[in-house]
Amino acid sequence: MEWLWVLGAVVITLIIAVPVTAVVATNRRKKYVEAKLGDADTKAREIIDEALKTAEAKKRESMLEIKEESIRTKNELDKEIKERRAEAQRYERRVQQKEENIDKKADAIERKEASLAQKEESLNKMKEEVSKLNEQRVQELERISGLTSEQAKEYLLKIVEDEVKHETAVMIKELESRAKEEADKKAKEYVVNAIQRCAADHVSETTISVVQLPSDEMKGRIIGREGRNIRTLETMTGVDLIIDDTPEAVILSGFDPIRREVARIALEKLIVDGRIHPARIEEMVEKAQREVEVMIKEEGEAATLEVGVHGIHPELVRLLGKMKFRTSYGQNALKHSIEVAQLSGLLAAEMGLDVRLAKRAGLLHDIGKAVDHEMEGSHIQLGSELCRKYKENATVINAVESHHGDVEATSLIACIVQAADTISAARPGARRETLETYTSRLRQLEEITNNFKGVEKSFAIQAGREVRVMVVPEQITDADMVVMARDISKQIEAELEYPGQIKVNVIRESRVIDYAK
Repeated sequence: MEWLWVLGAVVITLIIAVPVTAVVATNRRKKYVEAKLGDADTKAREIIDEALKTAEAKKRESMLEIKEESIRTKNELDKEIKERRAEAQRYERRVQQKEENIDKKADAIERKEASLAQKEESLNKMKEEVSKLNEQRVQELERISGLTSEQAKEYLLKIVEDEVKHETAVMIKELESRAKEEADKKAKEYVVNAIQRCAADHVSETTISVVQLPSDEMKGRIIGREGRNIRTLETMTGVDLIIDDTPEAVILSGFDPIRREVARIALEKLIVDGRIHPARIEEMVEKAQREVEVMIKEEGEAATLEVGVHGIHPELVRLLGKMKFRTSYGQNALKHSIEVAQLSGLLAAEMGLDVRLAKRAGLLHDIGKAVDHEMEGSHIQLGSELCRKYKENATVINAVESHHGDVEATSLIACIVQAADTISAARPGARRETLETYTSRLRQLEEITNNFKGVEKSFAIQAGREVRVMVVPEQITDADMVVMARDISKQIEAELEYPGQIKVNVIRESRVIDYAK
């Protein structure tokens, strides 16, 4: 129990001692804090005083620096102002010098103007004097020469005209000579190539075919009883059979060459067979027609292969084969078309164009001749319609339309086909004209040349390939001859249609005749 009393006493003692100790400690801390605060106030006052002193010193330093800077800036501004004033004074002096120079120049210009005005006045006086002298000179010249000024002017113009005409003639002659040399060189090259590659055969234009008979007795069998055999053959073929006194021969006459060929084949088969009667004639005519159709197709295909053109419509190929039996001025139409195609290919290759398209256009250019016996219209119209119908190239159609100049050519290939057609038709031996056409062309040729002033007479020679023009020497000079030859050539080109070219030979001849007595 004693320990409990001891413990209680200790607890009570602690309870009493703790508050007392806390109060004592609080008083001590308060005194310490108050002492510290007094020291801090003192230090703060000292710091503030020190800061004020430092700020005052800094202020005085800053004011001194500002005064120094302002003094320095003022000095620099004063210096710059002085420099600018000096520069302005220099500019002012320069301007004054320029004004003085301008015034001097203005004075000089005024003096020059015054002198020029004096010179102009003197020149005007001199012009008047020259004009008067010129009038006097013209009057004196007119009096001496006996010609008025207009007459003298005409005389001078005539001299100048003659000189110009002579020079023009010389120039034309030189240019023509040079152009002919180049053209001849190229033309010879092209023609030689064409001759080497296009050796085409030609047949005479005709409307009859002759069938040889083994004997004259066959004529009676062909005629038949009361002429029934010959009537059947003529009805089936549309060809006239002429049986006359010609020994061992029967003549087949008709405008359609295919019909004549069918009749010829059928008649030859009948002659070989020996059985000639209407039923057999019908059978042989049908066989002959089939053979001719096969021949036409083969000829068309052979032509396309020879030229190297593919993809042509089968109907156009068949029409090409029909042209084997068509002639124009004695020239076989199919051979002519092949030749034109080859020439067109050569020319296109020389010019760097499409060779195959040129050959195609050349091969089809006369395709209308295959049907012009059966349909109305020219071979050009028919040919262009056929090419359009079978979807040919637009360039080919234009070449067909324009190869005789009826339509304007729109491509170089069309122009090439024109040239190739002319070369093929105009080369020696290619065509044979009728006598009437030939004589008419010669007569027109002479009429054209005789209409020129100064022509005494003219002669068409060399089968119309040359015309010789005799001129009156008193009316036509040597220079006039060159111009006349060119004018005649141009008029012939404009008015005549002819194959190849025509040489115009103008001859001026002076003769003096006297007699020794």
